[in-house]
Amino acid sequence: MAQEHDYHFKVLMVGDAGVGKSSMIRGITDGFPPPENIISNIGIDFSVRSFEVDDKVAKLQIWDTAGQERFRSITRAYYRGCSGIFLVYDIMYDDTFSRLFSCWLNEVKEGAPQNVQVIVLGNKCDLLERRQVSTERGRAFAEEHGLKFLETNVKTGENVEKAFLMLTRDMINTSDMLQMNKDLPTSYATESNTPSCSCSVV
Repeated sequence: MAQEHDYHFKVLMVGDAGVGKSSMIRGITDGFPPPENIISNIGIDFSVRSFEVDDKVAKLQIWDTAGQERFRSITRAYYRGCSGIFLVYDIMYDDTFSRLFSCWLNEVKEGAPQNVQVIVLGNKCDLLERRQVSTERGRAFAEEHGLKFLETNVKTGENVEKAFLMLTRDMINTSDMLQMNKDLPTSYATESNTPSCSCSVV
């Protein structure tokens, strides 16, 4: 049987509880809008969806990690072997944004592979009247750390598909570069720089 996909990637959704990670995954796999009142994940769970980018098909195993402190020891183990990460915050709550740099980004740097691809997502951008985190602050944080940035609307799916396609393209490009270096003669591979993208965590 012919292979149904060219790549297989592990992707994590990371951020505080209640920022919309579970709803975003439910929407991207089952369609938007996702069901209301989805119960927050209390451990770890995953869904699967394939994305086609530049005639290449990537199968994504999308892991939904619990944001509560008591589950942190569980979720840390899942950074190993991942190719992509979404750092998610809720634009209505400044503390969910602040914890990106006081907590979550540090965990990514400590636990994830060097060439992991990361995109920052400011979720619930439809609730403008309740916004506490401006688009400019979100973008500045991402640029400061060399990451890509989007604001998303989990109810309509605005920019969610775009975010997954962006991440998939970055993971494919990094995988191809790593494979190319692996296939080079030792002398050339030694002289080559470690592949990186604008959204790599360094």
